[in-house]
Amino acid sequence: MDIVGWLVITALFALGMAGAVFPVLPGALAIYAAFFVYGFFFSFEPFGFWFWTVQTLIVVALFAADYIVNAWGVKKYGGSKASVVGSTIGVLIGPFVIPAFGLLLGPFLGAVIGEMIHGSSMDRSLKVGWGAVVGLFSSMVAKIVLQLAMIVLFVIWLIF
Repeated sequence: MDIVGWLVITALFALGMAGAVFPVLPGALAIYAAFFVYGFFFSFEPFGFWFWTVQTLIVVALFAADYIVNAWGVKKYGGSKASVVGSTIGVLIGPFVIPAFGLLLGPFLGAVIGEMIHGSSMDRSLKVGWGAVVGLFSSMVAKIVLQLAMIVLFVIWLIF
């Protein structure tokens, strides 16, 4: 049963890390679920108040960063609220509508369309679309770093 437990934990960690790149996957929640899987298969004993507090704060930071960093990219390039909403919609539906390139084109097109609806020129809308892509990549980097921190803290908590 130990092997099964570690396989499930590893699979959840991999799913979580893939979620840093593909927003439709659960990401941090999969990593968080891996901690419960460890507890059910092995023991919750290594995890006390501080473990759960730190991990929960990281998950909250991940959810906040996901939206805030994306919105920051759009705003930094002069985007309106409409382009932030368009970019967010594009991130969520882009991979389904355009499977191979939807992750990039979704937020870009969403921000451009949102900015055009807002009444901006094509040049400005394209600039804002670029900001959405910059925000998306910045968000991915932040998620990768924070999710790796969750996994490293898990390992450290088990060792010490």
